Amino acid sequence: MAHIIVVGNEKGGAGKSTVSMHVATALARMGHRVSGLDLDLRQRTFGRYIDNRKAFLKDANLELASPTLCELPEIAEANLKPGENIYDHRLSAAVASMEPNNDFILIDCPGSHTRLSQVAHSLADTLVTPLNDSFIDFDLLAHTDAMGDKITGPSVYSEMVWTARQLRGQAGLTPIDWVVVRNRMGAQRMVNKDKMERAIKNLSKRIGFRVAPGFNERVIFRELFPRGLTLLDLKDIGVKQLNISNVAARQELRDLIKALNLPGVTADF
Repeated sequence: MAHIIVVGNEKGGAGKSTVSMHVATALARMGHRVSGLDLDLRQRTFGRYIDNRKAFLKDANLELASPTLCELPEIAEANLKPGENIYDHRLSAAVASMEPNNDFILIDCPGSHTRLSQVAHSLADTLVTPLNDSFIDFDLLAHTDAMGDKITGPSVYSEMVWTARQLRGQAGLTPIDWVVVRNRMGAQRMVNKDKMERAIKNLSKRIGFRVAPGFNERVIFRELFPRGLTLLDLKDIGVKQLNISNVAARQELRDLIKALNLPGVTADF
């Protein structure tokens, strides 16, 4: 059975597609068979990232390890039984077609609550939730008091993950390994950063997730997207000397892969 990684967060702009592409490509470069599925049917940022990569490699006459992009198959509504949801069938059919030929399936969810996203979370062996270092983003996980020090209760996204965990338990599946990735953190030590660190640490113990380091805010990520490239591909396209920022970003990716603790995976790349 392929290990299913779901990258989800109900807020846009948290870096889900960047994390998805870098994790999927890192796994592919390590020799694992990886397929990707983009559930944001409107924007398709992850899907376009993989499409851009395929087009660039073809034009440049290069062969680099890459994830394979899969699409949701069409399902005839006439074949549905009363009360069945067409999106449930499209997603289950897509996963069933990918599982035999892949070690990992990476599903990138939209930055909103959809039926597809809800079902995908219940399929996750590993759930990765990128989170900007802001209490605006933290509010999707839990509500806090005015000072940001006391957690007053879970929020909408945490409740959806709790539901997904219950569904997996009822189906006899292994528990979701939920990893919250602190993304786009500033380099400087600031009061807000310290408060976020304490709040996330406290919440992780209450609702059961692990915390992993993500990517700092870097221009390089925006520059790579049109060519479908990742930090790991720079030397392969002729960049002989990486600058300090690029070297640091590659280390951040290593740290993230190591923290995810995926089966049969090391951060040796």
